[in-house]
Amino acid sequence: MNPFFQSTHSLHRRTFLGGAGLGLGALGLASLLGERAHAAAVTGGLPGLPHFAPKAKRLIYLFQSGAPSQLDLFDPKPHLARLRGTDLPDSIRRGQRLTGMTARQDKFPIAPSRFAFAQHGRAGAWLSELLPHTARVADELCFVRSMHTEAINHDPAITFFQTGAQLAGRPSIGAWLGYGLGSENADLPAFVALISNGSGNPADQPLYDRLWGSGFLPTQHQGVKFRSAGDPVLFLSNPPGVDAASRRRMLDDLARLNSLQHGEVGDPEIAARISQYELAYRMQASVPELADLSREPAHVLDRYGPDARRPGTFAANCILARRLCERGVRFVQLFHRGWDQHTKLPAQIAGQCRDTDQPGAALIEDLRQRGLLKDTLVVWGGEFGRTVYCQGRLTADDYGRDHHPRCFTIWMAGGGIRAGHTHGQTDEFGYNISRDAVHVHDLHATLLHCLGVEHTQLTFKFQGRNHRLTDVHGSVVKDLLA
Repeated sequence: MNPFFQSTHSLHRRTFLGGAGLGLGALGLASLLGERAHAAAVTGGLPGLPHFAPKAKRLIYLFQSGAPSQLDLFDPKPHLARLRGTDLPDSIRRGQRLTGMTARQDKFPIAPSRFAFAQHGRAGAWLSELLPHTARVADELCFVRSMHTEAINHDPAITFFQTGAQLAGRPSIGAWLGYGLGSENADLPAFVALISNGSGNPADQPLYDRLWGSGFLPTQHQGVKFRSAGDPVLFLSNPPGVDAASRRRMLDDLARLNSLQHGEVGDPEIAARISQYELAYRMQASVPELADLSREPAHVLDRYGPDARRPGTFAANCILARRLCERGVRFVQLFHRGWDQHTKLPAQIAGQCRDTDQPGAALIEDLRQRGLLKDTLVVWGGEFGRTVYCQGRLTADDYGRDHHPRCFTIWMAGGGIRAGHTHGQTDEFGYNISRDAVHVHDLHATLLHCLGVEHTQLTFKFQGRNHRLTDVHGSVVKDLLA
């Protein structure tokens, strides 16, 4: 037998009707009776959560896949200009591991940023000239310059940020939040994933559906990916010849068959399947209106920039993220590809910033003006940083940077986060952390804290062990909190 079914829940009919803490009992019973699920039943979440009064009710994560260069965006090192082309000292590199892309280089020439930096806002946050719109909202942001991670290659590093583990198979952060806190809207999933392709490096690494998966949690907690063309969700529309009444009768009959099977085998995933069918039925009415950005006023679309009217762009997805949060979705994650600048960094990173700078700033302003920023937590960042030395040939007007997990920058804003603050510091080469390091597990613990969750207490027993997003690590970084 699959060890999942031996883990936490007894396998008999009472498990299904009682829910066994999964929040499925009410859903399954409603389906058995052929009823429409009531909002209070499908909100879900665990008893006793949140553990304490949350500062944030929801989270928007703007994940910049490929790893933005902190040295060209957030962490200025102007003195490096006079060291341009010189070899990075061994005393700084300290024998730290390299990727296979630069391990055979004879030299590690320092590549100072080509872009000018300036201070912005009352707090004087340093930002690159590539981010003029982000500079406008600098006093709403908390910059963390001292992030570090363990993985040095993209797939394990992105997986680590999503799940707290480098190996695939663990629940994503959105799945944990849906499992623990549920959703505030019965007609939409608790967790939605959106993907956009950057103009910097269009051939960047692919993104896999498992990044928003539920792992060993019940499958109704996995993220639902919205598409930019056709139905926002696959098979959302009824097929030709099937009307809403026929669909309803089919789902009622299917729920009865599934409930009979559950009574025989006691598989919790059958109850999850019933709830997913019911959610899909309700989404047929809720999602088309939600995804129709033509209802947005022209001045709002203009605020998000020239790409806002093109479905599937980062700008359009930022507007959709706000609309999702307005409707009670717990976790929205935007993945924007194209940040992997091993070569041609100056040209490519400028394209990425054109994609993301204005929409990201507009999202902060839009949330603030609607009164949502105070209880919406927004995070912007990638899976690791980039090296101060050049990958490949350093020329007068071009350079590239390799992967660098030792230190990089993210920013946060909104519910529970200290606005107008820069946390942490790197050394004079931007290669090592010199003060106030923040690990990925610490970030996850801090995000959960803002949402009213004690990270050590949100657990799920699987294969004989209580698992959590932060594994056995992580501490809330109190200096980041409002």
